[in-house]
Amino acid sequence: MGRKFFVGGNWKCNGTTEEVKKIVSMLNGAEVPSGDIVEVVVSPPFVFLPLVKNSLRPEFHVAAQNCWVKKGGAFTGEVSAEMLVNLEIPWVILGHSERRLILNEANEFVGEKVAYALSQGLKVIACIGETLEQRESGSTMDVVAAQTKAIAALVSNWANVVLAYEPVWAIGTGKVATPAQAQEVHCELRKWLKANVSDEVAATTRIIYGGSVNGGNCKELAGQPDVDGFLVGGASLKPEFVDILKSATVKSA
Repeated sequence: MGRKFFVGGNWKCNGTTEEVKKIVSMLNGAEVPSGDIVEVVVSPPFVFLPLVKNSLRPEFHVAAQNCWVKKGGAFTGEVSAEMLVNLEIPWVILGHSERRLILNEANEFVGEKVAYALSQGLKVIACIGETLEQRESGSTMDVVAAQTKAIAALVSNWANVVLAYEPVWAIGTGKVATPAQAQEVHCELRKWLKANVSDEVAATTRIIYGGSVNGGNCKELAGQPDVDGFLVGGASLKPEFVDILKSATVKSA
């Protein structure tokens, strides 16, 4: 069995109730490849999670955009993994570059978050990626390997982990890693997993690409052998998200 194509839509800090209902309506009416070809997960802001979960077509799943690093308690403003489980939210995005860079979430902190979320039964989209300065200095693989190592140090079962490689310089900038650049990093990440975790984890873990993915570039990116899907930002709020979902058929062609 090959790795099932995975497309996540990260809505970030966007939307009103009416706007969210429109996006859900668009997704509910879309013709997309079947669930055995593509797994679809959308990630609205916390306040809209129940609305989206209860109104979205059942074969599409919902993710939170973050959760707390341990059991809930006196942590004002945080949302615990247990709360997400209670709401029957199956997925969570952790370690997004915006949280790493703006909120100073360290590699080890992200690793702890991933491990705790998994321990509570959540599935995790774990984000890694380098800045433009790091890429230009030639340290891309050092950076993403260190980020992945902090997760691998605390995670023994990778069955519910999707790795999202998101070069920071390509997020929301309109700049996209070329298919060759994306494939190179994904291939090196898979080699790292093989050398440092196991052959099986390297072969089965889905590594998805994020960073200004849109309807125009998704097919060529999807055609790369080690690109197993996408984590989509701005385009996930628009009808072209459906075109990105359809790019999954490149793998099954």
